[in-house]
Amino acid sequence: MSRGFLESTTMAFARAITRAMLSERTARQRGLLQSLDPRVRVVGLFSLVLAVTLCRRIDAVAGLFALAVVLALLSQVGLAILAKRVWWVVLAFTGIIALPAIFITPGDVVTRLGTVFITAQGLRAAGLLVLRVETAVTFTALLVFCTPWSHVLKALRALRLPREAIAMLAMTYRYVFLLVETAAQMFESRRSRTVGVLAPAERRRMAARTAGVLLSKTIETSSEVYLAMQSRGFAGDIQVLCDFRMTMWDYAGLLLFLAVGSFAVWAGR
Repeated sequence: MSRGFLESTTMAFARAITRAMLSERTARQRGLLQSLDPRVRVVGLFSLVLAVTLCRRIDAVAGLFALAVVLALLSQVGLAILAKRVWWVVLAFTGIIALPAIFITPGDVVTRLGTVFITAQGLRAAGLLVLRVETAVTFTALLVFCTPWSHVLKALRALRLPREAIAMLAMTYRYVFLLVETAAQMFESRRSRTVGVLAPAERRRMAARTAGVLLSKTIETSSEVYLAMQSRGFAGDIQVLCDFRMTMWDYAGLLLFLAVGSFAVWAGR
């Protein structure tokens, strides 16, 4: 385990925490989605995600993607952030899955690469898959960027999601940050005590010891947190300082979300 590896790992953990803090900062800015009730954001954006999955026409999905971009701009979410953290990642992952469809889908031949044919139907199927996933993930990312996580959980609980599911989501979210912070501290401590380049066998032993200590700390901390939550009367409901109140603007926004989603499904049949 060389110094370069330790430094890069520590920086990766630090960047993960920084990105989460930036998301919380974006959620507290003044924007279109931030002005709506969290329950409206959850129902509205999830209805658009459902509409994306039901659309069969690529032009209808493209229209929903354009709507997602407009919502991002009106909600103070930078397109550079979406491109770096959402679009490029989804394109790389979905593109690998959609690539074989270009060659194996029968239809009108567009071009030929040796003994392999590229069909127009294959290009359309691959493009529809990639665009559909990009659009759905963009709507989901907008919900996360524009809504504090505690508000998302409370909105889901208000929509009658089971307490057990809410508790699992809340604990998972918090434990991810705890795990990242603990791992970053361990790597930083190890980096400050490492001189020179270690042998490959020693690197493997050090990595195994670090993973074991991290697992032990995680189990111990989970028990302590569970007892602390019980002593404070936690029963599965998420409590936040602000109360959710629906206004006329919220009802209008919810109806608009549902209308756009329904129209997209109808147009994309």
